[in-house]
Amino acid sequence: MKQYKIAVIVGSIRKDSLNQKLADALARLAPPEFRFRTVRIDDLPLYNQDDDGKPAAAVARLRQEIKEADGLLFLTPEYNRSIPGVLKNAIDHASRPWGQSVWGGKPAGVLGISVGAIGTALAQQHLRNILAYLDVPTLGQPEVFLQAKDGLFDADGGIGKDSRDFLQGWIDRYAAWVKKHTA
Repeated sequence: MKQYKIAVIVGSIRKDSLNQKLADALARLAPPEFRFRTVRIDDLPLYNQDDDGKPAAAVARLRQEIKEADGLLFLTPEYNRSIPGVLKNAIDHASRPWGQSVWGGKPAGVLGISVGAIGTALAQQHLRNILAYLDVPTLGQPEVFLQAKDGLFDADGGIGKDSRDFLQGWIDRYAAWVKKHTA
């Protein structure tokens, strides 16, 4: 059975990140042939075009992990109605130098969780615009805009019973999306 390597890019580097918690819980719902690995982005220097010819070790690692992935899973909080700077920085590093982007053609899923009532709707829309430019085919439906509430996660860190069916449906669609685009 083919194994699918999924690079998980979490836009929050906070120790108790809700989006990292969601990423971990979603991985539990995925088919057994899917392997999820969170890509580290907290150690990347700020993108500077002057460094394109001699990227830092952290940048080289990021680019390699994205290259090796069959698919991408982005989980982003919403900061000031957009994506966090740390996420944009990682995207910029892996898309440069010009003509050497490692993002292109990799199927992606985009979702997020926030304490706010609109979840991460605007951040996700901004991220989708960026990914479209980078030629990343992104699953369009169903959309997932989660508000962090009691019961979303169970005591073991999995998805709680009230949201499990919905998020199981999402991860099933995502798995099919990755398989379709890597066939």
